[in-house]
Amino acid sequence: MSQLPASAHSHPHPHPHDHDHDHDHDHDHDHGAGLWARLRHALTPHSHDHGDAIRTAEESSAIGIRAAWVSLAGMGATALLQIAIVALSGSVALLADTLHNLGHLATTIPLIIAFRLGLRAPTRRYSYGFRRAEDLVGLLIGAVIALSAVLIVWESVRALTSARDMTHLGWVLAAALIGAAGNELVARYRIRAGRKIGSAALIAEGQHARTDALTSLAVVIGVIGAWLGVTWIDPIIGLVIAVMVVLVLISSMRTVIHRLMDGVEPGTLDTVEAAAVVPGVLAVHDARARWIGHRLEAEVIVDVDPALSVGRSRLLAEQIEEQLHLALPHLDRAGVRVTAGTAPSSRERAAGL
Repeated sequence: MSQLPASAHSHPHPHPHDHDHDHDHDHDHDHGAGLWARLRHALTPHSHDHGDAIRTAEESSAIGIRAAWVSLAGMGATALLQIAIVALSGSVALLADTLHNLGHLATTIPLIIAFRLGLRAPTRRYSYGFRRAEDLVGLLIGAVIALSAVLIVWESVRALTSARDMTHLGWVLAAALIGAAGNELVARYRIRAGRKIGSAALIAEGQHARTDALTSLAVVIGVIGAWLGVTWIDPIIGLVIAVMVVLVLISSMRTVIHRLMDGVEPGTLDTVEAAAVVPGVLAVHDARARWIGHRLEAEVIVDVDPALSVGRSRLLAEQIEEQLHLALPHLDRAGVRVTAGTAPSSRERAAGL
């Protein structure tokens, strides 16, 4: 099979809407006039363009960075409150929850740095750019989650083997309820932003925060147990929290490692192949795709009539790129190779084959 090298086409391809993007804020949704409506608008990831699902790397990274900073502020305030109450009360369950929150603070800054690194242009040494840093931060998040689980188990075992009085139960209860509400808000914000831009690391951080919300509610059980005189329930709840942390660790790292191994979601290659089927294409094969950070790269080879001119082949490749960007919202680069296939016979053309 001969190849038409002049029509081989592979480079970052901006979506047409990228050039038409403006900041007139002509939204298709109502922000509302109340304080809560304004707060919700400020914290909810959204886009000001008409192609909301199709973003440039700069737009998606900006959403990720904003989500990281907002959640960092929210979780930082919650952690400071919990540290003060842990010092007063001696609650192991609340200490476990606080350590979990501090783990988030330790991983959010590297995540912000990774988003910013991903915006740097490729170099001769790093020809695919620096977006893989985001996946490496995902591994750091996993290490911090694992460390927090070890510390929680250590403190819980110590509390079970030595008597420890828990005081200021009312404050512990209040801190747990505030922590549950704050962590759930942060979790929703991070997960929504992560799904919107396709960031596995940001979604993992959101899942981590959601577990914090559940474990904060578990602290409430420990407070109730202490009020009833069942003091051993507090360290037991700490151990339960450790188990939940490990479960989150397994779930989060499965996706992160999957992407580090260049795995994609089921159906992604089917979408690539379907988008490459345009008038003039005889066959589609060798489709590939992979995530680098929160952006996709895809390659596909298409066979065309050998009689097709080089100029027409190039236009066909550009048309396929357009279709790929429409079909895959997180696509950053599309590589389309056009090769000369076997021209259909007159009988095949008559039969529509």
